[in-house]
Amino acid sequence: MLNDATQLEKLRATIAPVCAAHGLELVDARFTNERGMVLQVLIERPGQPVGHSGVSLTDCQAVSRDLVTVLDVEHEGIMPREAYRLEVGSPGIERPLISRGDFERFAGHEVRLSARRPVAGRRRFQGVLRGVDGDAVKLSVSGEELAVPLAEVAKANLVYRF
Repeated sequence: MLNDATQLEKLRATIAPVCAAHGLELVDARFTNERGMVLQVLIERPGQPVGHSGVSLTDCQAVSRDLVTVLDVEHEGIMPREAYRLEVGSPGIERPLISRGDFERFAGHEVRLSARRPVAGRRRFQGVLRGVDGDAVKLSVSGEELAVPLAEVAKANLVYRF
């Protein structure tokens, strides 16, 4: 049940307005089972350059404090019955790409992407994101142009070069 598409959609819809009230955007929210049940919430300040979230510790604390209250009230169908920890933080320099808007926004940047099923004979790619065309993410990988259906993207992140 945890992390199924419907539950995550409801969870994100509940969390996003709390973030917006603090001038922040929700990047992602999901449950993990690292050392117990954890709800991880990633936030960023809109308009920041790539690799910078613009999020402070104070922002994380404020969002966390307000989320505890909201999630206690709006828990039906989105929260587990067992105990969990809430972690609020920035997405980091290798920011995950979650939504269609993320793939459009970060066009021109290097990404690492894993597909649920093979595309052109493989499931893992690293290349330049070319954006979204219809229902497919466009990538340039070693000079080859590829299209990965959005529905088949298992995981995608920006690649940061030091």
